[in-house]
Amino acid sequence: MKNYYERQLSPVLQRLLQQFPAVLLTGARQVGKSTLIQQLLPNYDYVSLDDPLFLSQAKNDPHLFFLNHPNFTAIDEVQYAPEIFSLIKLNVDQRKQNGLYVLSGSQAFELMKNVSESLAGRVAILKLHGLSLREITQNTFNLPFIPSQDYLNERSKNLIDLGEQNIWQLIHRGDMPRLYEQPETDWQIYYASYVATYIERDVRQLLNVSDIDSFSRFMVAIAARSGELLNYSSVAQDVGISVDTVKRWLAVLHTSGIVYLLQPYSNNHLKRAIKTPKIYFLNTGLMAYLTKWLSPETIQNGAKSGQFFETFVVSEIIKSFTNQGIEPPLYFYRDSNQKEIDLIIEYDRTLYPLEIKTTANPNKKLATAFDILHKSLPQSEFTIAHGTIISQYPQKIWLAENLISVPFNYL
Repeated sequence: MKNYYERQLSPVLQRLLQQFPAVLLTGARQVGKSTLIQQLLPNYDYVSLDDPLFLSQAKNDPHLFFLNHPNFTAIDEVQYAPEIFSLIKLNVDQRKQNGLYVLSGSQAFELMKNVSESLAGRVAILKLHGLSLREITQNTFNLPFIPSQDYLNERSKNLIDLGEQNIWQLIHRGDMPRLYEQPETDWQIYYASYVATYIERDVRQLLNVSDIDSFSRFMVAIAARSGELLNYSSVAQDVGISVDTVKRWLAVLHTSGIVYLLQPYSNNHLKRAIKTPKIYFLNTGLMAYLTKWLSPETIQNGAKSGQFFETFVVSEIIKSFTNQGIEPPLYFYRDSNQKEIDLIIEYDRTLYPLEIKTTANPNKKLATAFDILHKSLPQSEFTIAHGTIISQYPQKIWLAENLISVPFNYL
């Protein structure tokens, strides 16, 4: 029996279809784009360009393709037929009606190129990631994670309940809908097939990579560095490829929705801040598969538990924004003196500094780097909120007047 998990992006997609002629839904392969469209829009004519007949018609006779699909249409894997974008533009301009098309696909490189050339100003763009913790637990709370007093008060009324699972089981399983909708699915075979399909269908097409083994080693090297500063030279040395190749391949992982580049927080008043981004895998299950952490227990008790926990938390915070159609306003801080703030959320001229720790015994020492913001940034430019530690301590607790620790189920 296949279960369907409600997606928090659904009302956002419906709202934007009332405001724009077309909506483009991007996201990594198998995160649930097709399922969301078919569940949410049963009255739309759903066409997948994975179907050779539809694809041939879209590429070779796009006028006939639209004659066969004249009304509200959802076109999946639309990147395979760039020939239809000019006709979509023509139809949109002639009919002057919102909600005509839902477009989706997993190759954001090609999608964004065609959209920017043909549909600028006519299309709203949404990003779908794998299931969030809220979606997995069917928790309806939908505010983006901004740990203000108002947010924390609202969240405390509707906290996430993991049921019989623990956080390490969820981190190990990852966020792919199929692994929850069909829980009997073999975890290792699923991710092995996922990597093979991703490389074969997306990577080969975009990069014309002949050495598949090198790209597989590259994915492993990036997964092993999740939560770390991005060091191109180190990756290049590990994999045996050039730095330029690392940059090209990483751009594909990024636009495919596999990884997220967390940018450093920059401000003229922070003189010592480094300018290198951090890299995060968005799916901890895929990260565990690639780095051969094959059970929840080995992750929980292993040397990389902090890395997995931080990756999971950052991914959940990203989803809390993208599921509301908001680009995540997230940064980190590290300076030449090795002082670091794991995450800074900048929202409405307010900075929210965060530390992410696996500890079940949070204390004030974990947040000493927060003082940098208070000492360096002029209060006339920004409000600096209380600091927040996200940990495994099971309750919300104030550690000082301006420092609070909250458990991960407040995400």
